[in-house]
Amino acid sequence: MKVNKRGIVAAGVIALVSTLSLAGCSTGTDGGDASDGDSGGTLTVWVDAERVDALQSAADSYEEKTGVTVELVGKSVDDMKDDFIQQVPTGKGPDVVMGAHDWLGELSTNGVVAPLELGDSSADYLPVALQAATYDGTVYMLPYAVENIAVLRNADMVPAAPTSFDDMVAKGAFVVEQGAEGNPYHLYPFQTAFGAPVFGTDDSGSYDSADLQLGSAGGTAFAEWLAAQGAAGTLNTDIDGEIAKQQFLDGTAAFWLTGPWNVGAATDAGINVAIDPIPSPTAETASPFAGVKGFFVSSESTNKVAANDFLVNYLGTEEVQLELFEAGNVLPALTAAADSAASDPIIAGFQAVGADAVPMPAIPAMGSVWEFWGVAEAAIINGSDPTSTWQKLVDDVAAATE
Repeated sequence: MKVNKRGIVAAGVIALVSTLSLAGCSTGTDGGDASDGDSGGTLTVWVDAERVDALQSAADSYEEKTGVTVELVGKSVDDMKDDFIQQVPTGKGPDVVMGAHDWLGELSTNGVVAPLELGDSSADYLPVALQAATYDGTVYMLPYAVENIAVLRNADMVPAAPTSFDDMVAKGAFVVEQGAEGNPYHLYPFQTAFGAPVFGTDDSGSYDSADLQLGSAGGTAFAEWLAAQGAAGTLNTDIDGEIAKQQFLDGTAAFWLTGPWNVGAATDAGINVAIDPIPSPTAETASPFAGVKGFFVSSESTNKVAANDFLVNYLGTEEVQLELFEAGNVLPALTAAADSAASDPIIAGFQAVGADAVPMPAIPAMGSVWEFWGVAEAAIINGSDPTSTWQKLVDDVAAATE
């Protein structure tokens, strides 16, 4: 089974089970105390500290419209998930938290997030964003940004995009970060080109950890290709992120497989950057992973109705999603906002590649999977037998996801 990039839930999949009071919820120490003085209550929202300003206008508009005060609390992204998981069961923490879609497995397993009702607006989001917001057939996240890798090309060195992986290698040096422990995130587009997604999907489009696709014939073929690329020197575990960056910046490499987070360094260095699709080593499409960012509602919030309303009808607007885009320069999840942002050719390039992207799996066992996966790929690149090394990876992942 191939990953179903369009497997998304229909609009209105989840109905909120009861009408909840708009009384203020209790919050943790970092979130501040709820205010009983506001007639509409208070929503406490934890956000990345760098995005507080981008959300302030929406918070003010919501308070003016509804009487519900929205308190934005800037937090470090390094602490946000763990603090949320720890505080929600105690009745503390925020009503809403900003985070990444691949938190979903852990958040759901811990019972700290509530379903979200998108209603008719579900059709307004990029398909990969909506799929990422869904876990076990239920929507839990209001997506606001989609991030994926693509090929950065030095257009002065190579004027035209390559037509295949081999064509790219022939036209100029290619770099992608690996490192001693491997980097399956960056190699995943090539793996999917061999018809070997890490997991298959169920009817709702959610990953099915019981349907392990690594062990397919395509997985073995990919492992053999990895070994050939390692022997040829095209892939090299001595190349970490900083070395890959430097080789592109100094003109040693004409092609760099990376994400939008590195575009600024290239343009600041005066490089004429073009964004290309990831060239496939087969006749099939090379599909990268997508990381989606969004907002979750606490399962213990006493303001679930207001929180749902604020997310869907305020943070889910083109204006707010473009403000978040300006704060982070990451493709908006709302289609209309994404199309507006794509007036920038760099953003348009990532959007085009992202149309073939699939969400990173959010299952709780992925921490172990990444570790096994990277070590196996690095070993194959460095000369280990591809068939037996890949089979050991499959066995290790199967045991980790049981």
